[in-house]
Amino acid sequence: MKTLEEHPNGHHESQAAPDEVAVSSPSRQRAELPLLGMHCSACAVRIEKALSKVEGVENANVNFATTRATVQYDPAQTNPNQLREVVKKAGYDAIIAAAPASNGAISNGEGGQSLADAENAAREAEYRDQKTRFLTALVLTVPVAVVAMGGHLSPALERLFNFPGRAYFELLLTAPVLFWAGREFFTGAWSAARHRAADMNTLVAIGTFAAFLYSVVATFAPQLLAVASQGHGGHGNAPAGVYYEVAAIIITLILMGRLLEARARAQTGSAIRALMGLQAKTARIEREGRELEVPLEEVRVGDIVLVRPGEKIPVDGQVISGQSSVDESMLTGEPLPVKKAPGDSVIGATLNGTGSFRFKATKVGSETVLQGIVRLVQQAQGSKAPIQKLVDRISGVFVPIVIVLAILSFMVWFVAAPVENRLTLALMTSVSILVIACPCALGLATPTAIMVGTGRGAQNGILIKGGEALETAHRLTSIVLDKTGTITLGQPSITDVVPQSMDKTELLRLVASAESGSEHPLGEAIVRAAKEKGLLLASVESFGAIAGHGIEAQVEGHQILIGNAKLMRERGIAPDEATASHLADEAKTPVFVAVDGKFAGIVAIADPVKGGAREAIERLHHLGLEVTMLSGDNRRTAEAIAKQVGIERVFAEVLPEGKADKIKGLQSEGKVVAMVGDGINDAPALAQADVGIAMGTGTDVALEAADITLIKGDLRGVANSIALSRATVKNIKQNLFFAFIYNVLGIPIAAGVLYPFTGSLLSPILASLAMALSSVSVVTNALRLRGFKIERGR
Repeated sequence: MKTLEEHPNGHHESQAAPDEVAVSSPSRQRAELPLLGMHCSACAVRIEKALSKVEGVENANVNFATTRATVQYDPAQTNPNQLREVVKKAGYDAIIAAAPASNGAISNGEGGQSLADAENAAREAEYRDQKTRFLTALVLTVPVAVVAMGGHLSPALERLFNFPGRAYFELLLTAPVLFWAGREFFTGAWSAARHRAADMNTLVAIGTFAAFLYSVVATFAPQLLAVASQGHGGHGNAPAGVYYEVAAIIITLILMGRLLEARARAQTGSAIRALMGLQAKTARIEREGRELEVPLEEVRVGDIVLVRPGEKIPVDGQVISGQSSVDESMLTGEPLPVKKAPGDSVIGATLNGTGSFRFKATKVGSETVLQGIVRLVQQAQGSKAPIQKLVDRISGVFVPIVIVLAILSFMVWFVAAPVENRLTLALMTSVSILVIACPCALGLATPTAIMVGTGRGAQNGILIKGGEALETAHRLTSIVLDKTGTITLGQPSITDVVPQSMDKTELLRLVASAESGSEHPLGEAIVRAAKEKGLLLASVESFGAIAGHGIEAQVEGHQILIGNAKLMRERGIAPDEATASHLADEAKTPVFVAVDGKFAGIVAIADPVKGGAREAIERLHHLGLEVTMLSGDNRRTAEAIAKQVGIERVFAEVLPEGKADKIKGLQSEGKVVAMVGDGINDAPALAQADVGIAMGTGTDVALEAADITLIKGDLRGVANSIALSRATVKNIKQNLFFAFIYNVLGIPIAAGVLYPFTGSLLSPILASLAMALSSVSVVTNALRLRGFKIERGR
């Protein structure tokens, strides 16, 4: 019977199925490469280009914020080891994964250590090294700065610090700051130069080395600078002073900035770490008549798991005995505990309440809901929004442009400045331009916001596929809601039996007998009602489904026809449409029944509206969205449901194959459309929509089915997901605005455009401080998304 909505099986066709991106396809595999040594978006662009050129690589994506490369490749042509070598040749390093372990966890092949553990160890070592170099630079730079700049505070200090050999003292302390603490800038710049590229390391290396070289020449051969400054015929003194402190302070401040940035960026991944930390470490199982406590990795599908009060549920499964309430808020965002009894599903990593129960493990290792969520969020955080592609192109040409501007500035100041200090002014302006123009803030603007936004969603049961879904979701103008299972509970039950020519009980018995082989929700509701009344069902002699209209069956020699009014009329049977109309006005679905070619009565079925549905739709309207309901049910019933929840536009009596056409129709009106369905049964419409939003509950959620997946089947999650996407895109725009304005204003100021008005130039030291803090500011702004408020309902 198909009088409500026929649901085809399938998946969202515009997204890759899990097997297409997992490391399991024999012809196409995906490698996740955590990267070491990246310091700016230009680094990410260079690694991405290098990986993309490898034979057999279909697609390479490098995310600067997550410091990971995602590579899809043909294993017959290349492998992760070869990819790592390519990364190394580009001047960086990668941590690679070997074969999957027995439970699906990834091992890096080094003594059984997991990839996550190996990555954490490498990141910690990298951070410790960076901290050591910063502290060393700080200790050496402070005396250089005091000696070089302290004399400006008073004449007494000037006499104290102007001792013989002062320049040699500064040189002695500055050299290790540049070439040991700051060695990464020079090795990075050299590596970039070998690949005919330039990045942030290039800017810092050129700027600091220029100041250092100038100071060395001023220390050992000042007459050369005098000649260079005044011309070949000049006889003046060498330009006053050396600038060791400039080189040392720039290196120290940038190292400090990278340290602060690394700490701030670590917080952007806190959602993933929190999710992974939810997992239990051990499980209590029954095996061979004994109760054993085993590591989580040793739990197998089919094991009987025991859960005591207050314990974490280790894996996914189905309760077989006992009962309790389980706190699922860590995965669904739902604050109220959910009751569990035999037959109910439980999700690994959720927290048991005061009861105890036994359950059968159905999913373990990488197959659990938690691991699916972690995997999906990692993919989302590693993805790029369309706007990021433009930023990457800008970053790719940004550094060469800055170098050209620095050279031009040097030339202009060398020609236009007073003769006695033109070399000094030219050098200082060019160094300031080089160190203030950092592409890091630009590169971090988009991915950090995506990381925090998708992480915040995951903590509240909203799984967003990635940057493209986020960027499209914020532009939505129209929301189409599937009725059954989205607005309503999707659990219909019989409300009325209206006989025409036979006893009510007999009518229900015949209809239930005919529907006993049906898997349709309405058929199941009829059979369930008959069994609850204790009716003995007859065997079905023949059965046939009439797509989109109903069924026909032979029971005890009677020809039974069950379906909608159109089906009755097509068979020459006059249904009681007045009674059906009355039932439909009450949001009940009338199911017409004919026995042996004669109208026999109506069975009315209702699917209750979900709690909070009206509130959610009010919020969607408040967000400025047009809300439309899509249903295969008859128009009167559909409109009655729509009226209950506050929806004005309804597409009713739509067959499954027509749902995608309705979405196309809205798109042809110039609307950006989201389709909200169950993630499996509404696949064509979800695929056609600009954004597909799948709703599910517990372990039934279709993690790979749509652009956005709501773990909990609550319609309020739709409004939350759209509001979150808008907040995230707004944050991205703020970050990009800040990054662009910083450079648009910073570079001219560093070049000296304010000199005619202020009589002074921007100090390279202040320029380096501003550059160091710009990236930290962008990341800090992105972290504000962690406070995004999720509406729970009234």
